[in-house]
Amino acid sequence: MKKLLREFYTRDANILARELLGKILVHSSLDGITSGLIVETEAYKGPEDKAAHSYNNKRTSRTEIMFADGGFAYVYMIYGMYSCFNVTANFAGKPEAVLIRALEPIEGLELMMTRRKTRNKINLCNGPGKLCAAMGITRENYGDDLCGEKLFILDDERRDFCVKTSPRINIDYAEEYKNLLWRYFIDGNIYVSKPK
Repeated sequence: MKKLLREFYTRDANILARELLGKILVHSSLDGITSGLIVETEAYKGPEDKAAHSYNNKRTSRTEIMFADGGFAYVYMIYGMYSCFNVTANFAGKPEAVLIRALEPIEGLELMMTRRKTRNKINLCNGPGKLCAAMGITRENYGDDLCGEKLFILDDERRDFCVKTSPRINIDYAEEYKNLLWRYFIDGNIYVSKPK
């Protein structure tokens, strides 16, 4: 399998969110290698998207990486305790990103279970905070080049599946943007997270 190149990421966030499904996220850390099939994503469209951290072109130390070219890691904290991993999309100056919401675990299962303190494989990576904990992705990965050797995504063209869409999860504050069908997931995959 080949690592995804920069050109793959420098596209509209909605296109990228759909195309990332079925790809394999890999984290090579000091603890070992973990990987998982991407089964659920959400697109965040930058300046006009009221759910995006870069809404109204808001540029802060947290959002700065979103203003770079696509293909970098945007990692932030929620509830002061959980990391969320995003892939920057589009070209520099267009601050878009794709949230990776769920993975189907592939490699490093024992390490993932140790990190999450659970033996439940289905529950291991079925949410953005869960998958970051299992994969060992933290704020220290902020800005990592996904074309590099530490945190990257592999192509896997062998898989065939149906893509479904729905509104994004937990963004009720986004007004008219909360109902847009910008969540993408592999239909029937048991590792997809479930909305409340």
